Amino acid sequence: MTDELYARLKAYEGQAAAASGVGKDPVNEPMIRHWCEAMGDSNAAYAGPDAVAPPTMLQVWTMGGLSGHAGRTAAQDELFALLEGAGFTSVVATDCEQEYLRPLRPGNRITYDAVIESVSGRKTTKLGTGYFITTRTDVRADGEPAGTHRFRIFKYAPRARGPKANRPRPVINRDNAGFWEGVAEHRLLIQRCGGCGTLRFPWLPGCGCCGSQDWDTVEASGSGSVFSYVVMHHPPFPAFDPPFAVGLIELAEGVRIVSSVVGVAHDKVRIGMPVALEFTSVDGEFELPVFRGVQGGAD
Repeated sequence: MTDELYARLKAYEGQAAAASGVGKDPVNEPMIRHWCEAMGDSNAAYAGPDAVAPPTMLQVWTMGGLSGHAGRTAAQDELFALLEGAGFTSVVATDCEQEYLRPLRPGNRITYDAVIESVSGRKTTKLGTGYFITTRTDVRADGEPAGTHRFRIFKYAPRARGPKANRPRPVINRDNAGFWEGVAEHRLLIQRCGGCGTLRFPWLPGCGCCGSQDWDTVEASGSGSVFSYVVMHHPPFPAFDPPFAVGLIELAEGVRIVSSVVGVAHDKVRIGMPVALEFTSVDGEFELPVFRGVQGGAD
């Protein structure tokens, strides 16, 4: 059955997922501004009369939104239905790759084609067993090639849930070791550039404003507010109990950090809600900074 199923899945390689798709809006300044504000990106190239769009927005101009995609074919739906019928009912996005061929500027009209580029052999992961599916979208601006976006998902049958697993450990390297040393002491440290004084987070080896590699640290006061947030429902992971809120927290010092919002029900978290820093012990082995929300504190 496995070989037969894989042969049927492979038959979808090369089939169009979208044909002659048209972006719902031309490249435009408001969407660029919203993106840059959300990302905290103040690069001067993305504003003013000669503005270009951030390259990583390539996929944005092809997205269908709540009303759906234009030019979408039936092939991808058929492929998903085949997998779901075989028991591979869950899905998680795993990664994407982008190649940029030319800058996108306000006013550019976006068109695109997408193809099911590859279906992997059957793979077993911590989430379960399934297949990786890669879709390639070729993006054009005013008819000229602008870039390529590859998006990979894992369509899988979830593993039976056993005892709760340990939480994933942070990756500690020479660039962020000082941050984790501070966390172990219940101190949230922010880098401060030795050249221009700009505060930055997450920790980086050099300043994005002036390029200086000299820096020291300041300790965060611990106060902040929810700048944005998501409520995680899927995919289920043994170390976590969904649903739970993950917030982009704007600290009083002006930098932002991604962390858990605790002390408030996941459906009560709101943008603008004031939060306060605290630390929690994980598996008795390491500390994590989290933020306790104040219900009803948002405007």
